[in-house]
Amino acid sequence: MKYQRKTIFVSVFLFFTVVFLYYSASVSAQEIEDEREFDYLENSGKGPSQWGDLKKEWAACKNGDLQSPIDMSSLRVTVIKKSGELKKRYKPCHAVVKNRGHDISLQWLNQDAGSIKINGTEYFLQQAHWHSPSEHTINGRRYALELHMVHQCQDPKVKNNLAVIGLLYKFGAPDAFLSKLISNITSMNDHVQEREMGFIDPSLIKMGGKKYYRYMGSLTVPPCTEGVIWTMNKKIKTVSRDQVRALRKAVHDYAEANARPVQPLNRRQIELYGPNR
Repeated sequence: MKYQRKTIFVSVFLFFTVVFLYYSASVSAQEIEDEREFDYLENSGKGPSQWGDLKKEWAACKNGDLQSPIDMSSLRVTVIKKSGELKKRYKPCHAVVKNRGHDISLQWLNQDAGSIKINGTEYFLQQAHWHSPSEHTINGRRYALELHMVHQCQDPKVKNNLAVIGLLYKFGAPDAFLSKLISNITSMNDHVQEREMGFIDPSLIKMGGKKYYRYMGSLTVPPCTEGVIWTMNKKIKTVSRDQVRALRKAVHDYAEANARPVQPLNRRQIELYGPNR
């Protein structure tokens, strides 16, 4: 009986150890939260061109072949006529707004904000954050703002377990979703870096249009993890100058322009999905 209890204890311990290690590995593939470790100023010694030299775990930032962002040139795009929108299933979930120093992030808790499906694999929404100006470009044009919605697959057997939806914005009418958050963003300071937001519905982030680019890339901040499935909406949305100014003012001075430079395509394929008609 004592041997049986010991066997059960060992089995339970090993199970939780495996779960912990998988969770830790998944988190380590995510974006760095500590803004003091890197910045966007090339003369600081911690700017984008130096990221790959700062830590050995960040080597992909310098040596990777599948780095993001990229320029989505019409000359490199393969058009795929496919009806239907991106398969997404979002629902309201408790969220917090965080000032991470290098950006503003909206993080949904308990991995219960819904998911998207790509080729039958489900990726759960983790967080969204903003870059200004945009990181991705279209035919060389850079836009005022870019929103990233970061998703992660919970199946340890899936190799490429990160998927990001990107939205581009030009100056114009205020963005309705950002309007709901802006007062909480502008009221944060050095002493208040996080605010509870209650339940936030990700489906209020309107995609617009049914065409999107897809390619294989990386995280755009350290550790620049590769194997990220990027889906960039083709429709350009609008954001007001005041909204962009608020996002820039809230972060640290070195991140007011927090866009990584465009990276080499390296013969990657860019697909443009759109309706059949």
